[in-house]
Amino acid sequence: MSLAPFLTLVAEEAEHHGNVAAETVGYGILALLVFSALALVTLSYRNVANRHAHKAEAYAKKHAADLEPHGHGH
Repeated sequence: MSLAPFLTLVAEEAEHHGNVAAETVGYGILALLVFSALALVTLSYRNVANRHAHKAEAYAKKHAADLEPHGHGH
């Protein structure tokens, strides 16, 4: 194959491509859906520690000696 027919073939192939932005919009929509789902999971864990304050207080009273600093200087 010589250079001229090769360039003609490449030029014909290049003309058949559509709008790249329109072809890849699905990836953006998929990314938006995935990150939205991850955001909902993250937001569902807000304030979880405060839901069981009575358990935290009971643990703090039971293990008060373990929570005090031991003077290691760190």
